[in-house]
Amino acid sequence: MRVVAQRVNDASVRWDAGEASIGQGYCLLVGVADSDTERDADYLADKILKLRVFSDEAGKFNLSATQVKADLLVVSQFTLFADARGQNRPSFLHAARPEQGRPLLDRFISRLRDSGLRVKTGSFGAQMAVRLTNDGPVTIVLSTDAWEPRIG
Repeated sequence: MRVVAQRVNDASVRWDAGEASIGQGYCLLVGVADSDTERDADYLADKILKLRVFSDEAGKFNLSATQVKADLLVVSQFTLFADARGQNRPSFLHAARPEQGRPLLDRFISRLRDSGLRVKTGSFGAQMAVRLTNDGPVTIVLSTDAWEPRIG
């Protein structure tokens, strides 16, 4: 499972049937692999909640999402499992199929919601438009699998 966590001042996602928006917090782009399990979803959700990248009064990264009562916007992003090594058209063979990916994404979202934070989501499998205002910018990439993003 992979997450691109962007600390934001605000973020929104729109799709044909709706939209969702948040204030200060994280915009989370989440990809599920064909090898992922419930343990991966739980681990990454817990890591996001505890990750200390929000600034304290001294401007240091000392506070977590739970401490600052951050909003969370979760957007499914199977393209995080793109493999463009040796080709110009990416392969998505290791991205989970919807019947596996949706339940694991739902578990990830439920775990975040259990924290009491405000969680908004995009629509799984929909064509979506994401807008955000980065704060910092601070962007952290987390993965539960061995990830080799090099293409050369």
